[in-house]
Amino acid sequence: MEDRTTLYDVVYGKMRENIVLQRLIVIARLPHDLADGTELGAHYENLNFQLSKQPVWDPITGLLLIYPTCLLHVIESSREILISVLKDLKDQQQQPDGSLLEAKIVFMAHNLQTRLFQQWSWKALNADQVAGNGAAGHDEDDDATESLICSVLSGLQNLSEHLDISKKIPPGSVLDETPKLIVPQSILEKLLGRIELNSPQQYLQMYNSPLNISIEIGQVNLRSFLPTV
Repeated sequence: MEDRTTLYDVVYGKMRENIVLQRLIVIARLPHDLADGTELGAHYENLNFQLSKQPVWDPITGLLLIYPTCLLHVIESSREILISVLKDLKDQQQQPDGSLLEAKIVFMAHNLQTRLFQQWSWKALNADQVAGNGAAGHDEDDDATESLICSVLSGLQNLSEHLDISKKIPPGSVLDETPKLIVPQSILEKLLGRIELNSPQQYLQMYNSPLNISIEIGQVNLRSFLPTV
């Protein structure tokens, strides 16, 4: 029997062509009275499940690490997915009993060719794991924002490469066996205090703001080409 191309295949294929893989890295501060990360992890599991019901959006991959004082969340998918995650993050912050306090966007990449992670997963880190991982590869005296961000990106890249070697071992198990691959909590806490990093609210405000483009831009005054008398 010959394979036939259906109308769905054509429409879905066209919509897929418009999808550009992007990566979002966000951090957020947790309240001191948060018992553990179970409820927060379950919240994001449910959010990803709801978002994954949209058939035309890219699969969601990434990693959510819940530290004792903050979280680090990596999301890889389409722009629509990333915006939905930021909106949810903003909504959580605005709730009186919300589980998240201030949040910052550490990095956003567009038009990616590869993913860091092949699935989405989350893990709650205990105090011993966080205290023992240190700040490998980062100069403690260099508190420049760019340097701190590079340390986060480098740490995630190292973890991704280790996962490629380990193949089917989940990220959580890899971090249990090799805690030095955990991005240091101290670096994330420093980044949370940087005013040059946008909050989800600031990013969404810019994203939803119309561009103020002058209609005179790009116009040519033909009289300037005429010879003067």
